[in-house]
Amino acid sequence: MAETIIDLIRHGEPVGGQKYRGYSVDDPLSDKGWSQMWDAVGDCKAWKCIVSSPMLRCKAFAESLSEKLNIPYFIEQDLEEVGFGDWEGKTVEQVKQENQAEYFAFFLDPVNHRPKNAEDLDVFSDRVVTAYKKILEEFEGKHCLIVSHAGVIRAVLAHLLDAPVSSMYRIKVNNAGITRIRYDFKGPVLAFHQAPI
Repeated sequence: MAETIIDLIRHGEPVGGQKYRGYSVDDPLSDKGWSQMWDAVGDCKAWKCIVSSPMLRCKAFAESLSEKLNIPYFIEQDLEEVGFGDWEGKTVEQVKQENQAEYFAFFLDPVNHRPKNAEDLDVFSDRVVTAYKKILEEFEGKHCLIVSHAGVIRAVLAHLLDAPVSSMYRIKVNNAGITRIRYDFKGPVLAFHQAPI
């Protein structure tokens, strides 16, 4: 069995700085965000394909990198970020000011205390894991880059580590942070997280 390597990279900083962006806020990368992404991938030419979230903050970079490396890229709808409902487009400070109790309840129990109108965390995890398994099957034996979001990377890692969905927010994922997962006959191994390639 040929080794499969999956690298997951979170998008760089979007225009507008830090705020809750799920699947309904589609800000593009800022100049800083573009620099973060190019710095993160460096001169790596190992990837044979790129799979991206359809969100602009991911897709634009995936397209540029695919042109630079002359490799195909594909859009996977189910790699969109989790929906944050009424928190979409708001900063942490805005959310805290509007309802501090709701904000802290979310971090203590993100499964049962979702923001109003937010995507169910189990539903989100299921859609991400299903898409991830499809990518693994389609690109078996290849080295593939997935360009996506913090929530997506957290969901994949929680799945691989058999961790409950409720633990997802304990995993830090920086802008342009890269995670590598290797698959061989023994199964998946988390090779590194938030490290340079």
